[in-house]
Amino acid sequence: MYYSHHEIANNQTEEGIKIRVTRQEESMQMTELELRKGAKLPEHMHLSEHSGYILQGKIRMYIDGVLKELVQGDSWCIGKNICHHTIAMEDSVVIEVFEIEQEKIAGDKFVLQSAL
Repeated sequence: MYYSHHEIANNQTEEGIKIRVTRQEESMQMTELELRKGAKLPEHMHLSEHSGYILQGKIRMYIDGVLKELVQGDSWCIGKNICHHTIAMEDSVVIEVFEIEQEKIAGDKFVLQSAL
């Protein structure tokens, strides 16, 4: 099954951050994040593993307390229950893929658990 990007709603979660769920099936979800320079995704963790890829820009990710600077073409995989947060160093576009079975157990299809 295929979707047009025109059919997908945007969600503004924090200042300077737009998240689009670009694809969702029973066990997987793909999201596109638009991050404006200076935008911060607060520290959080997921109930399952997830991977990401930078389409455009530059971000700083803190994964389990370790700083990584990532640029266009870089990717990552973060294990379940690992604290992480992100700061956009430039306007950036990121794609992330989640396994959502564990999130469903928590009562929602996409859950960010605050690590604070």
